[in-house]
Amino acid sequence: MTGAGRTSQFSAVDATLGYLYQVRSALFWALRRLKSEPDFLVTVETLDDVTFETLGGDAKDLLQMKHHRKGTASLTAASPDLWKTFRIWFEGYASGRIPENANLYLVTTAIAQESTAVSKLRATDRDIEAAQHLLDSTAASSTNMANKSGYEAYLKVTPAKRTGVLERVVIIDAAPMIEDLDSHLRREIYWAARREHHVAFLERLEGWWLRRVIRQLADVGHDRVGSIELEAQMSDLSEQFKQNALPIDEDLLEFTLDDATKVAHEDSTFVRQLEIIKVGKRRIAAAIRDYYRAFEQRSRWIRDDLVVGLDLNKYEKRLAEEWELIFEAMCDDLGDAATNDAKEQAARSVLTWAERTTIPIRSNVTEPFVSRGSLHMLADDVRIGWHPEFRDRLASLLSAKEGSG
Repeated sequence: MTGAGRTSQFSAVDATLGYLYQVRSALFWALRRLKSEPDFLVTVETLDDVTFETLGGDAKDLLQMKHHRKGTASLTAASPDLWKTFRIWFEGYASGRIPENANLYLVTTAIAQESTAVSKLRATDRDIEAAQHLLDSTAASSTNMANKSGYEAYLKVTPAKRTGVLERVVIIDAAPMIEDLDSHLRREIYWAARREHHVAFLERLEGWWLRRVIRQLADVGHDRVGSIELEAQMSDLSEQFKQNALPIDEDLLEFTLDDATKVAHEDSTFVRQLEIIKVGKRRIAAAIRDYYRAFEQRSRWIRDDLVVGLDLNKYEKRLAEEWELIFEAMCDDLGDAATNDAKEQAARSVLTWAERTTIPIRSNVTEPFVSRGSLHMLADDVRIGWHPEFRDRLASLLSAKEGSG
């Protein structure tokens, strides 16, 4: 693609990366803040890209995020990034939208050029007077039309008020790019989980953070993400990554069976096992849901090196042994002369045991769908079943299907 279409495509990519950068950066700065300030609120896209407030709702720190995808950008006294940000801040101060005591941070992946106004506004070696002199000169003399509204907002206030605003401005340059934030975020959660689990831990923390920010954005002006929520999520995940536990992913906990998943499994062996004993449609739907959730959760554990094949083999052996005790007791109680109706009814009682019994893969993994779904996985492999003659019945179904094919 060439011309305007290609430019538009890259523009959309940059804008999307910019929004994602805000979300990831908000988590990074919130994690850093937890170390020194346990009580705060944080929002995305309210007063600024990221805003930190007191528990009382007073804006304390406003962060403007600037992400540059290509190469190493430079930040100077004439950079559009600077003056776009200044326009927001100076107009915000003038209107009263931004409190006078709020601190203002420009976080950018660009690098501030030495001996320029922006370099004098870094957190260290600050020189507000020199920075203001250079900025005054730029705003008064520059003919850069892209910066015009920023120049006007800056020059509209008195020199004394400019000084007051600039005293609250901090330039944080050379910030990590979006793809480099991984390593910085991992450092912030270093002690929350064992090193080999940092990637899996962070993946789940970011998943929660994204969902939480979406909820905040959907209720702008009312909802705030509290530090207590972030701390609680960190604590909960830390518990899940201990040796006697495993993480249960929130999207699987909230999963509702959809038509696509239902159709994909309706011819599965574990479903056939349920149909043999005349289980109702809702029970079959619940079985498919639990099968899917257990299969997906176990796959994620393996992918993240949280369990290995040996762990799952031991777990399945334990499930099969527990099932065997219940199944054989059912067969003994039925005897040889049982009617088919009696067999089906007894088989449904074994299924009821499987639905109501939680057998944890580790002591602190007590989510019922793991064992329920794993039992259905064993039923899918015909390692266990519900009907006293489940293997013969399945073989008959298979033969009938092949004969009609």
